[in-house]
Amino acid sequence: MSRPSPSQAKKAKLKDWLFFESDLSQKGFRHIAGVDEVGRGPWAGPVVAAAVIFPPKILLPDINDSKKLNHLQREKLFKQIKKKALSVGVGIAEVGDINQLNILKASLKAMHQALLNLKISPEFVLVDGREKIPHLKIPQMPIIKGDSKSQSIAAASIIAKVTRDKIMQTLHRQFPEFGFDRHKGYGTKKHQEALKKFGPTPLHRLGYAPVKLSYLKSKEYGLGL
Repeated sequence: MSRPSPSQAKKAKLKDWLFFESDLSQKGFRHIAGVDEVGRGPWAGPVVAAAVIFPPKILLPDINDSKKLNHLQREKLFKQIKKKALSVGVGIAEVGDINQLNILKASLKAMHQALLNLKISPEFVLVDGREKIPHLKIPQMPIIKGDSKSQSIAAASIIAKVTRDKIMQTLHRQFPEFGFDRHKGYGTKKHQEALKKFGPTPLHRLGYAPVKLSYLKSKEYGLGL
């Protein structure tokens, strides 16, 4: 059995990555936004969401779910997406939102904000995950694992990931003992050790059990926050 030629492989990827966008375009929707968020899992730092609208039928060959790309690949694609997209919007849910609302509601809030920050109003939204964005007045479609099925959503995941990583690098300067520039707020061994030694910072999310335990201990011993 012969292997597909590069042009055939590109056409196959184009069909797969733009399936949802193409289907919606045929139904009359012009500006279709993909939206995704990053940072639900970390113990510290904000949740960052992004929304991306591409021109019809454009394909970035190297694009993929941000979790499947390394740092250099994401940085390169970040620039390509910003150059090729019709519009890119970013939304941020700070730690206060996360502590007050819970992580899911804060993530959806960041997604909504990303859409509001687009310079072009989308006519339809493709959302990564199983949840719809509340209070959104335009049609939307949640897609489970959408960042591996839709180019627009994958692009949004890359924009959000690179943006959040830069934020965590900046926050590292405020609390260098925690190593936010390396683990980006995730619960690594170094992060756990720093929590035990220094107590939580204002960047930490109290809804996570290790952080809450550290917070209670810090109140007892006068550490953190």
